[in-house]
Order: sequence, then C-alpha cells, then structure tokens
Amino acid sequence: MIRLPRKLIIILILVGLIFSITIDNIAFAREIEEQEIEEYYRGKVLFVQELESESYSRMVEQRAEVLLTTGPHQGERITVTNTYEEGNTYLSLYLEEEQDVILVSRDREGQLDQIYLHDVARDRGLFYLIIIFMLLLLIVGGKSGLKTIITLVFAGLIIGRFMLPLLLEGYDPIFITTVSAVIIIIPTLLIIGGINEKSLAAIIGTATGVGIAGLLTLWVGELSHLTGFNSEEAMMLFNLDQDINIRGLLFAGIIIGSLGAVTDVSMSVASAISEISNNNRRLRVSDLMLAGLNVGRDIMGTMANTLLLAYVGSAIPLLLLLLGVEMHWMRIINMDIIATEFVRGITGSIGLIISIPVTAFVAAVLMGENK
Repeated sequence: MIRLPRKLIIILILVGLIFSITIDNIAFAREIEEQEIEEYYRGKVLFVQELESESYSRMVEQRAEVLLTTGPHQGERITVTNTYEEGNTYLSLYLEEEQDVILVSRDREGQLDQIYLHDVARDRGLFYLIIIFMLLLLIVGGKSGLKTIITLVFAGLIIGRFMLPLLLEGYDPIFITTVSAVIIIIPTLLIIGGINEKSLAAIIGTATGVGIAGLLTLWVGELSHLTGFNSEEAMMLFNLDQDINIRGLLFAGIIIGSLGAVTDVSMSVASAISEISNNNRRLRVSDLMLAGLNVGRDIMGTMANTLLLAYVGSAIPLLLLLLGVEMHWMRIINMDIIATEFVRGITGSIGLIISIPVTAFVAAVLMGENK
C-alpha cells in the first residue's frame, strides 16, 4: 500500500489556503458606500441592577455595567438595559455578573453610537467543544485522526471560501456544487486511504452515488414543482440584491448533505475488499464483489437510517406543529416544505445505495486475481 507523502499533504493544504483566499477576494470585491457600520463587540458584565416592572410583575428590567473586552474601544465601560420575563421566548435573556455578552453598535467615524445588548456569548463553549473533538481524534485515531482533521479543515475551506461565496454571487448552483464536491472528494479520500486502488474505487463510487442523488433531485424537483422556498432563509435570500437560483440550491443541499454519508460507505466497502484481497490474492473479481456487497448491505441499513433520522430530527418542530393542528395528511404530504424534505432524505439514501455496488465492482476489478 502506497502512503501519501507528507510533502503532498502540505502542498494540498497550502494550495487550499491560497485558493480560498483568492476566491474570497474575488467574490467579495465590491464597492461599499461609506455609511453607518454595524459593529459587534464582546463584553463582560460587571454589575447588574434589577428593577421590577410596575405594570407587569413577572417582567424584570435590568441595568448592567459592561466592560468591553474586544475591538477598538476595549477597556471602556458602558451601561446597557435588558428586559427579562420568565417563560417568554423573546425576553428570555437574563443577565448575571461575570457573564460574557455580545453587544452591537452603529459606529460613526470610530465613535460608539447607540450600543445595545445583542445576546449572550456562546462561541467560547463551541470553541471548547471543537478542541475536545480534535483531541479525541488525535488520541484515539493517531495519524488517522490527524488526517481526519486535515480533511475536515480542507472541506470547510472549500465550502466556506469557494462554494458559498460563488453561490452568493449568483453562479449556477449545480455547476459550483459539483465542482466543490469533486474538489472535496478526491483529496479527502487520497489523504485518508492513500494513493492506491482502494481510494480510486471509493472516489468513483462516491462520485457516482452523489451524482445520481443530484440528478434525481432535479428530476423529482421538476416533476413535483418544488420551488426551493421551503425555509425562511430561502425567502430571505430571494429578497437580497443578488441573482441567486433558489431552486438550484436544492441540488446544492442534496450534494453536500449526502456527500459525507456516501463517502463513508464507499470507503468502507473499498477498504473491506482491499483487506480481503490482501489476505487472499487468489480471489476472483466475482468473489471480491460478492464480499463487498455483503459488507455494503450491512452498512446500507444503518447509514440510510442515519440520513433519514437526521432529516426527521431537524424537522421535529414542524412535524409536531402539523400534528397539533390536525391537518389532513393529503395537505401535509403536498406541502412544498414537506415534499422537499422527503426528496432530500430519499434521494440521498438512493445515492448511498447506488454507491455500494459501484464501489464493490470497481474495487473488485482493480484488486481481483484476473484483473
């Protein structure tokens, strides 16, 4: 088995960084008129004073002294007000001393103007969680864990610095997402599996499965007249001053949403065939393919459930709302948002299923005795 040289890994990372910076600069090089700029600051609550509302006993008005800890005004102390009401979804922020908060201000010529309390700071907890995740990858996975971190960073750069900016610029979502998926798939599988027949089979299987999922989405989208306006965010995008293909974003979501699961299945099947072939070089193509299909069938059941349950989990509030109002099932199944979620889950699962025989066949042909 050929291992991926360290120099190649470093080159891939550097190319990805340079590529991402270049695309970022191209995508966001626009003329911006000089006007009031909305700035965000981090602050720490030093002192809180509570004043009960005279009109409503459950409502509490808080006046807090906050120390700015970031930005050009770091070290300055300001006073903000906050209204809290127990059980109220929109007035549920309760300030306490030593609490980290986010403040928003419209700066004029470097001066703070009308600074407000925006929300409690949550990014630090997310940062700690990411650190724990990476440490566990390194401790449990060793070199494989390090490769996983590299591929995750690489995929994040491609999505955040290449795909999303170009989609926002109005480029064709189908083309941009396909190119992004290819850029992510090939280096990821080569880094994880090395430059060998196993990685080649996994790349072909993943590309086939994801491509079929995307094509099915386009076909069913036309057949079912899906609009793409299945979320509040899509409607907000439509109102932006950009020419964004909202329907095309359905394709983009399917490709990126199913990419991870299909890659996992393809690499698992290819790895199983590779191990079997290494232990018995005399096995024929048909024997290896049958073994790969048997492994793939076991993986198929769990991964298909994973995809469907992930989509259902994200839609639980909506499903409960529909059940709570006792809406007729015919109306529910024909709603754009429900039909879209069905298409997401089922087409992604179909792509996952298709990738199994394709990967098994390609891996068996490449590694079998009569290759």
